[in-house]
Amino acid sequence: MSFMKPTITLSLLSLLLIQTHAIIFTIQNKCPYTLWPASIPGGGRRLDSGQTWTIGLPNGPHLAKIWARTNCTFDASGRGSCLTGDCNGQLDCKTHGAPPHTVAEYGLNSFNHKDYYDISVMEGFNVPMEFRPNTNGCTRPIRCAADIVGQCPAALRVPGGCQNPCTVFKTTQYCCHSGACRPTDFSRFFKIRCLDVFTYPEDDPTSTFECPPGTSYSVVFCP
Repeated sequence: MSFMKPTITLSLLSLLLIQTHAIIFTIQNKCPYTLWPASIPGGGRRLDSGQTWTIGLPNGPHLAKIWARTNCTFDASGRGSCLTGDCNGQLDCKTHGAPPHTVAEYGLNSFNHKDYYDISVMEGFNVPMEFRPNTNGCTRPIRCAADIVGQCPAALRVPGGCQNPCTVFKTTQYCCHSGACRPTDFSRFFKIRCLDVFTYPEDDPTSTFECPPGTSYSVVFCP
């Protein structure tokens, strides 16, 4: 007598794995072009226009980043390169991306047992982004959807993006290595266009937001 062994499809297995995690990140590409989003932790993948990627994380302390890579080419083994946001030539990111790239940053269940989240241009800007909590009654979205690349100052402009001045000049004035840390004309360029965004090293008071621990989030490119 033979017995039929139960089988689980890959899609069902993915769903079961997601449901075992308390925190869900939904990453959506609303841009009219293909992106290769990355998450540390989480890895990376290709997202064509309109596609969504869902990541589940355990409900515990995490410090992590999500960003988009642009104009990528990868071979069958997942090796290649991207114009912006490249993570050491890997499709499945294990390291943070190369500037410029717009970054959604989050500290989950971290200081004071709260979630802290922000959008940062401390690594420059490449793709418009919205970062939105969507559970636990926490509803404060932050976004940077201005034409930063098109309006980028000449000194910060690179193919596919707009650099942060610290990356370009590497001086105390822009990187705040020591002494007083104040906004500059370059940081104001970003702040005027994206009011809630983290623009220079001591921009926390106007750019860091909080939710109860265990909140789930959405990251939308080209909101």
